[in-house]
Amino acid sequence: MRWKGNRQSDNVEDARNDSSDGGGGRQGFSIGGGGLSLGTVAIALVASYFLGINPMTVLNMLSGGGGGVVSNPAPSQVSDPTAPNTPQQPSQDPQVQFVATVLADTEDVWGEIFKQAGGTYENPKLKIFRGATSTACGRGESAMGPFYCPADHKVYVDLAFYDTLRDRLGAPGDFAQAYVIAHEVGHHVQNLLGTSAKLDEARGRVSQAQYNALSVRLELQADCFAGVWANRAQRSRQIIEAGDIEEALNAASQIGDDTLQRKSQGQVMPESFTHGSSQQRVSWFKRGFESGEINQCNTFTKQPV
Repeated sequence: MRWKGNRQSDNVEDARNDSSDGGGGRQGFSIGGGGLSLGTVAIALVASYFLGINPMTVLNMLSGGGGGVVSNPAPSQVSDPTAPNTPQQPSQDPQVQFVATVLADTEDVWGEIFKQAGGTYENPKLKIFRGATSTACGRGESAMGPFYCPADHKVYVDLAFYDTLRDRLGAPGDFAQAYVIAHEVGHHVQNLLGTSAKLDEARGRVSQAQYNALSVRLELQADCFAGVWANRAQRSRQIIEAGDIEEALNAASQIGDDTLQRKSQGQVMPESFTHGSSQQRVSWFKRGFESGEINQCNTFTKQPV
């Protein structure tokens, strides 16, 4: 991926050395209206590797089957997404520079898409943390993988996840890492468009199985949006090198629910999917990349592959 020398976003907060962060007690993390994560099933797989926890137990907890849920955070927990940034010195850490460059690229792409539609894109913030961090959606932890919190309009990333992506999940490469960020930014776009709020409203009106199916469609749309970003970024800045798209497709495949379940427990349980199968995730990323058009990403009216 050609990223060095490109603009870096000033919306990145590096809180890895902030010992005061990580708070909020041990309250649960809201998935539907609170936090939207690339790796809900990946979390279960990682937990089974390192902690000996049944991955389905983790899935149940993260999908609302156990633990407390912060659905309406207290006002003091919610940061103002429009507040001005505190000026920061440019980081010399190549990983942070990479993240800041990819985020800037998503800002440029989605800013132009919203402008063309007569709207204004609000740039999300991206917080890099280590271990655990406080969010407007409750306590966020590294084991959750990268996630987006609609309540504070922030993407949260522990850079150690990229080691897991490469070493444990079989998805190496810088473009695979860029896909992760673009997917989470896709959730921010859904938040701005009101799509994630509609899903949250449906939680109490549909069965758990129906809600899971809607959640899958939301995740697949974020994959499609990541593909739209890749298309537009390539068109404008020629960032893609040989093998990059294959890296993204491999990442999408390796974190498909069926692939992760097969690795972790030896069987596939489609009724427990939260992000979609490998084939679905690859298909929707490709749809977004090949078209470059957001109107090709309506996963709620098109049948997932």
